[in-house]
Amino acid sequence: MAAKEKKADKASEEPRTGVFVCKCGLNIGGVVDCDKVAEAAKGFPNVVHAQANKYTCSDTGQEDIIKKIKEKNLNRVVVASCSPRLHEPTFRRTVEAGGLNQYQFEMANIREHCSWVHTREPELATEKAADQVKMAVAKANLLEALPTSKVPVTKAALVLGGGVAGIQSALDIANMGFKVYLVERNPSIGGIMAQLDKTFPTLDCSICIEGPMMSDAGKHKNIELLTYHELRKVDGFVGNFKATVERKARYVDENECNGCGLCFEVCPIVVPNEFDEGFGPRGAIYREFPQAVPNTATMDKEHCIDCGLCELVCEKNCILREDEPTERVLDVGMIVVSTGYDIYDPTEKNDYHYRDYPNVITALELERLMNASGPTQGHVIRPSDGEEPTRIGFALCIGTRDRGDKSYCSGGVCCTYTIKLAAMLKEKHPEWDIIIYYIDIRSIGKGFEELYTRARQQGIKFIRGKPADIREDKKTKNLILTGENTLAGTVDQTELELFVLSTGMVPKKDAHQLAQILNISRTGDGFFMEKHPKLAPVDTPTDGVFIVGACQGPKDIPVSVAQARGAAAGAAIPMIAGEITLGGDIASPIDERCIGCGICVKKCPY
Repeated sequence: MAAKEKKADKASEEPRTGVFVCKCGLNIGGVVDCDKVAEAAKGFPNVVHAQANKYTCSDTGQEDIIKKIKEKNLNRVVVASCSPRLHEPTFRRTVEAGGLNQYQFEMANIREHCSWVHTREPELATEKAADQVKMAVAKANLLEALPTSKVPVTKAALVLGGGVAGIQSALDIANMGFKVYLVERNPSIGGIMAQLDKTFPTLDCSICIEGPMMSDAGKHKNIELLTYHELRKVDGFVGNFKATVERKARYVDENECNGCGLCFEVCPIVVPNEFDEGFGPRGAIYREFPQAVPNTATMDKEHCIDCGLCELVCEKNCILREDEPTERVLDVGMIVVSTGYDIYDPTEKNDYHYRDYPNVITALELERLMNASGPTQGHVIRPSDGEEPTRIGFALCIGTRDRGDKSYCSGGVCCTYTIKLAAMLKEKHPEWDIIIYYIDIRSIGKGFEELYTRARQQGIKFIRGKPADIREDKKTKNLILTGENTLAGTVDQTELELFVLSTGMVPKKDAHQLAQILNISRTGDGFFMEKHPKLAPVDTPTDGVFIVGACQGPKDIPVSVAQARGAAAGAAIPMIAGEITLGGDIASPIDERCIGCGICVKKCPY
């Protein structure tokens, strides 16, 4: 208590401001004359000390601030350096260590706002930096000491998205003893990994890896699976969120259904199975895939004809014809977002006549054909005639690395994924001709280069250049590709029996809506933005909300799982502590002017 009173007393005294100008090596000092700025600061009102430092954020720089606070009896501190997003918390802790209230600190950003944008105007940059410091000093002289408070943390977490990253986060948090609500919009958890046949670079069975994780999540005492649910609203703040989720009408009692499958057998409706990318059939009542968790049927009301056959065969009376969507509010302390990504839709530009020519398919469609539990039991066929193709071509970077809005690369996933498919085909059918058309091979990761080398040794051809034109032979349904081989300097024409589009990874279509609900930002590419790319790669500017996996940007399974485990650890820290400290910079009414309208109360999310 005595220490707090001392800090308050210091804050109420006549301002004695100390200014510390950081050179940041050559980042700032290479353009701005920091010594000159520090000298100018000595003439600003209430400044009793000013100096330039090479690296103010270093241990030496911080210790110097603490030392000068005590030596010069400073009660205000201004640091002119980089962005407050990077080191403001660092310097707040430093001034507190020196005996000041952390809110007696102000920061001037003379790197991003000055040296980086005026690299060719050092004199003007120096003048501007001095003005920025002058403004920061003026503000610092008016700062008041503010109290902080501690609030309890709700010891439960919400994980949005039931792919491999979401499952991993949920398991890690649950294994630490905390309640987890795992929300998935589809009838089963698993995500896109559940659709894959093998994973690169080791070519291990995908569902053999993820299946046990899915089962563990479904049985864990601390995890409540909320499949076929969607997030609708979030109120509150870090440690004390209220999340509203909507349960979509499944028309089946998921608590009673045991997935016996009798209803699947009698359903007369046949529609394309989304899990098999439209190649396989499903009924109007179905299970998403054999290893689905939960092992529960779901009724597709849009295609159901109300014949009643499913009700007749269901021994447990699980069919709920009057089922309706319901909402539920979850009290959670932390939120982990792992909503994944979408596959680029080639019909957006349709340079390669996807859907026009039946033998032009996507890589994920080929993956389902190659899967032993897929619609063709692992036999690759041409959609046009059901025959095996013997000459197959792949085109990389479909939808990405474009001059339009998707100029980014899919992080090497697209390249390595395609090499995996080609290598698997070649291993099973050495006599087939397989060609990969590429811009650049970006196969970066542990074991990826070895997979690439192995593919070349198998005899898979790599042609640098994207096909410029594709035509279909009306009689054979074969595809005639014309394109430039940029390494050979030739324009070649090739006839293929199957052409596979390696489509890129794109943000979820409703990512902007989720960003608004969670109050988080997105990059220009549409993916969710992290707080800091190096120091906080899974945090967001909204405290208590974490992003993991491909919702943050294209990445493969190992990186997604690593992020998931990192976010789980980060989310657990406040829950283990049991409380968090709230900042003192809060709004309060001006009594003389307030008319008691109550609008602020209605609008405040807290």
